[in-house]
Amino acid sequence: MRLLLVGSPAERARLRSGTHGALDVVGEFDSLTAARASAIDSDAILMPNGVRLGSDPNPTPFRPRSGVRLGSDPNPTPFEELLTGREVQVLELLAEGLPNKAIAVRLRISDQTVKFHVSSISGKLGAKNRTDAVRRALRQGLITL
Repeated sequence: MRLLLVGSPAERARLRSGTHGALDVVGEFDSLTAARASAIDSDAILMPNGVRLGSDPNPTPFRPRSGVRLGSDPNPTPFEELLTGREVQVLELLAEGLPNKAIAVRLRISDQTVKFHVSSISGKLGAKNRTDAVRRALRQGLITL
């Protein structure tokens, strides 16, 4: 799995040592905004538990694979799996209000693949539908508008 690490240098070092070399760290950044802007191909973004990041305009805690409350969502669900890089891309386009066919065209994938990603995203976030998935992702700091 290709990871981007986000946090202070000390936090990134702790995260890197926690992977025990089993995961491929392909980039390290001080903020989530910088990580997203890098356009580095990755499968996930890993951040330390409960950290507020310096230069993000609306930072919220992000706790991957934890069973604790996330963000300010009044009905949070535990994060059992990290979203893949492609799922985050689909989620960002969902947040723009694009239908599956438009997302498929933009990402150069089939609309059935988009449907699969939307289903996977909803399952991972515990969302009832695509609108709920976007709402939960926004509140958990996974995407920004």
